[in-house]
Amino acid sequence: MDPLSDDTIPFGEENTANSTKLPHPCVTFFHLFFRVSAVLIYFFGRIFTDSFITLFVLIILLLSMDFWIVKNITGRIMVGLRWWNYVDDDGVSHWVYESRKHRVNSSEYRIFWAGLWSVTGMWILFFITSLFSINFKWMLLVSIALTLNIANLHGYIKCKGGNQENMGISSMASSFIFQNIGKVRETMSSLNNTPSSPPNIKPTGIV
Repeated sequence: MDPLSDDTIPFGEENTANSTKLPHPCVTFFHLFFRVSAVLIYFFGRIFTDSFITLFVLIILLLSMDFWIVKNITGRIMVGLRWWNYVDDDGVSHWVYESRKHRVNSSEYRIFWAGLWSVTGMWILFFITSLFSINFKWMLLVSIALTLNIANLHGYIKCKGGNQENMGISSMASSFIFQNIGKVRETMSSLNNTPSSPPNIKPTGIV
């Protein structure tokens, strides 16, 4: 088989040219697009609609796409970092953090980390606001958003620090996400199903 026929780019062999222009403009765009869109819809969405369910579903979809793209694509291409996990023969989950030794573009490097830190900081602010306003519906949404963003941020900090394997916050974050799936379903069901009022029973007189 001709090796040139395989167009798969191995990890660590992406374009590393250090220039003033962004070598991966599309990747850089999508690194920011989904996470910024989720924040904007959370902040301004209630101006256009009063439906919590619509905003909830839309923001969760954006957060899910952002988590997948940042974890699997933008981190690898923009800064040469990758974190992932595997399960061994004993059923134990291992988290692996990899760092490419080649030089990366300085502009993409700054955009990547600025996007991670700034958006995570915004969700922390939103969580504090919803906590003090005692708005549990929005607190659930913000908790999911904060968990996804912190999981990616923690994973890439570990990659940058050269930690090859760890079972800490990333494992806890994944467990937290799956535990909240049931809470999300209960919240959606309670919003869709309005409890019916009990029937009025009139006492009958004794003859």
